[in-house]
Amino acid sequence: MNPDNKTGGPSFGAVIASFASLMINIVLFPVTFVGYVIWIGKLIISGRSSGISVTAQGPLSVRWAQHNLGIRKDEASNRLLPVLPGFSILGLRLTSFPMILAHKLTGHVPKMFSYPYQGDVPKSQEASARGTFFDNIIDKYLVGTMQFVILGAGFDTRAFRLPENSGIKSFEIDMPNTQSIKRGLLEKAGIDTTGVVFVSADFEKDDWFKELVDAGFDTAKPAFFLWEGVTMYMDRQAIESTLRKIASTAAGSAVAFDYFTDESLLSDEFYWKFARVSTKAAGEPLKFGFDSTPPSGERLKEFLKNCGLSLVESRVLGKETEGKTAWGGFAVASVK
Repeated sequence: MNPDNKTGGPSFGAVIASFASLMINIVLFPVTFVGYVIWIGKLIISGRSSGISVTAQGPLSVRWAQHNLGIRKDEASNRLLPVLPGFSILGLRLTSFPMILAHKLTGHVPKMFSYPYQGDVPKSQEASARGTFFDNIIDKYLVGTMQFVILGAGFDTRAFRLPENSGIKSFEIDMPNTQSIKRGLLEKAGIDTTGVVFVSADFEKDDWFKELVDAGFDTAKPAFFLWEGVTMYMDRQAIESTLRKIASTAAGSAVAFDYFTDESLLSDEFYWKFARVSTKAAGEPLKFGFDSTPPSGERLKEFLKNCGLSLVESRVLGKETEGKTAWGGFAVASVK
């Protein structure tokens, strides 16, 4: 049954399902709240002590939820999340129980976990929405490209979802400690890493491109680079350096990334104040935002051009109106 009516709005059935789901979640909110406190509290504490990127676990949690809601299959995420060091299984179960129960009873999927993601993107759901954008871009740009490089891979699982016979050579680059722990967890979770080359490097200190080439990357062949949820935690110099190195690869190569604008660093809005405080507390402060001067898309295009790349696809997040500026976006740039 089509959930939308002829005017493009939700059908009566969809409205009822959404309302019923909301009521179930309201009744069971104390369960969700307790689970969230346990989950996030332990996440921050363990992230600090182990050196694991706390922010890298957010997207993994979204993919886990989508998998368990049955809307985006990702068995690697389903196996990996529960074995993270210091991760609270109790917190996860309590937090997700009301949502999964409501879904089973009503069929409703909360917007932040919908796939593909629909409509405008609120700041709090950037990590959820970008999954759809990047998956579509990967499907498009990996056709005929035999090298896939995930920059700041964190707990991304896309390389483990590629068909065994794809012939694509995948590389994951990340901080030494995070990557070392991830490799151990992948083995513990029974996830096959055949075809994936792991490269350890700190983007702000090491020559990650040299390490990539030494690991078998062929600079004469086009590659697709995925740079998800990273730019906002790096300084400008490291971002420019990374983009210029990508620009030095073979023609036809491309990079997809998401970003915040300088609103994230300058705004007095409560959301951004909280984001700055919480990321700093987690040991991963927000460091960089692209120029938000309208039209911000043109500012991004100029920035990429100065780094030797051409902007080919983009989605600006936030409405650029009088008194308002874009707060982020998704983009794809290519090597000509």
